[in-house]
Amino acid sequence: MDHAFEKLEAPGARLPFPHQSHVRGVLGLRELRPRGGRSRWRAFFRRFGQAMVIGAIGPEAKIDRGGFARAVATAQVRLEQVEADGAGVANER
Repeated sequence: MDHAFEKLEAPGARLPFPHQSHVRGVLGLRELRPRGGRSRWRAFFRRFGQAMVIGAIGPEAKIDRGGFARAVATAQVRLEQVEADGAGVANER
């Protein structure tokens, strides 16, 4: 996952599919797809200015639909809290 995040840091939002994509039905939430989507894991993140904040890590939807949904819900709650806090989000992992 660290390597996938490093790949995301360099080109940011320009990192093409299948390495990242939006999460259907959730505005502003993106999924990092390690190994070009061949990994069983996803990192759910949102950009806040120049910072990328990961809200949760969970399983790929086709592998575990319930786990994917729980991770998305967890990411939404955490990222909404980050946004509400308005704390200076550092561009760190």
